[in-house]
Amino acid sequence: MAKIRVTVWGENLHEQSSESVKKVYPKGMHQCIADGLNEASDIKAITATLQQQEHGLTEKALANTDVLTWWGHIAHDQVKDEIVDRVQKRVLEGMGLIALHASFHSKIFRRLMGTTCNLGCWRITGEKERLWVCQPAHPIAKGIDRFIEIPHTEMYGEPFGIPVPEEQIFITWFEGGEVFRSGNVWRRGNGRIFYFEPGHETFPIYFQEEVKLVLKNAVRYVCQQSIWKDTIPMMITPEMTLEKLGKK
Repeated sequence: MAKIRVTVWGENLHEQSSESVKKVYPKGMHQCIADGLNEASDIKAITATLQQQEHGLTEKALANTDVLTWWGHIAHDQVKDEIVDRVQKRVLEGMGLIALHASFHSKIFRRLMGTTCNLGCWRITGEKERLWVCQPAHPIAKGIDRFIEIPHTEMYGEPFGIPVPEEQIFITWFEGGEVFRSGNVWRRGNGRIFYFEPGHETFPIYFQEEVKLVLKNAVRYVCQQSIWKDTIPMMITPEMTLEKLGKK
């Protein structure tokens, strides 16, 4: 069976500008995430960053991607709209998308959600987080006990301005008392989208075994490898009238 082809996208800005982040992720968060995914025999992960030509997300690169993971934080506005269009088209065709941590405010995630995706509150104090499993039998939660405990993290608090999730996999409790919908699934067109909250850049969260396991599970779940092997989807545009569509 062919391996799942994953492109791990990251801004790669914190790693260049912050010594504290460099110390935690000397090879970059994107490479850490890719390395974790590549531990699985059925996954082949490569990386792409904001600084590359076309942000590393060329037509060819996306055509060869089954699942795209996205980590963004301080440069959402620097992502070109034509690249967002390109990624959206692939998601609608069946490419999986995994939005990580602060990517709730990325252009692509907000467009696909159709809402503000704003947080109710946030705080960086390095407090403890527990991600409680809402659906123990769900494939994304496979191998996870009742909860994942992250010793030090950034707090995100409700209300979270997202559409009601189609599947709620995790809900988080923070040491300060807040809760957050931290693991959610939606479908857009033929693509599955998973949002996973943990991943602040100054904490070694992507090295944690349970987090790596969730990401591997999520890649397998959102992957739609076979959907468009023999069929090219028709993208409806305003110029395509009902009369013209009827003649197809």
